[in-house]
Amino acid sequence: MIDPITLTAADGHQLAAYVARPLEKPKAAVVVLQEIFGVNSHIQSVADRYAAEGFLAIAPAMFDRVRTGVALGYTGPDMDQGRQLKAEVEALKPAAALADVGAAVAYAASQCGGKVGVVGYCWGGLLTWRAAAEVKGVAAAVAYYGGGMTAGTEPARQPHCPTMAHFGAHDAHIPLDGVHAFAHQHPGVEVHIYQADHGFNCDARGSFDATAAKLARERTLAFFKQHLA
Repeated sequence: MIDPITLTAADGHQLAAYVARPLEKPKAAVVVLQEIFGVNSHIQSVADRYAAEGFLAIAPAMFDRVRTGVALGYTGPDMDQGRQLKAEVEALKPAAALADVGAAVAYAASQCGGKVGVVGYCWGGLLTWRAAAEVKGVAAAVAYYGGGMTAGTEPARQPHCPTMAHFGAHDAHIPLDGVHAFAHQHPGVEVHIYQADHGFNCDARGSFDATAAKLARERTLAFFKQHLA
């Protein structure tokens, strides 16, 4: 069952969220954090697939602080617009986006009565990494090609929950030497590298890699089923 809702963050900001509910009582919940393209049809389908596995899945609209109703495609102009919106959100006070993630985690916990995991893609992967270190109530985190999480001060963060990260060996946005350095710095993080490009999980993008996406999904589901039980 699909259920659009409105969340309220700790600072009073209200944001939309897409919720996909399993047919039976959820065994746990997963917060799905968007790419720079908003809560578009692809992110909604990701949430739907988690619901089909028995999880309550919620995808908060992470651009709502600067623009509502964002659901972009994957063309050049869409990419430019998504980057601009991401920059605008990142320019807000540091805790703003994580307050929105926290609102989604709290709602998911209240609805499923169990543990809550976070999974994110691209920018959402970076937010997932931050959430693993800073957001209360996150029981497990999985970041897909999190842009920025292997650079600057981001690797200094320490996750407070079991964390997994997926990267593409041919990702020009995330240099492989940075991925290896990140893995060395965080031996407790389960890092996987695929012979794939950035965005390999998204079947709406030219960089989609079915083999890598399938294996990463299998690993992610097993990880969540282990740590959210």
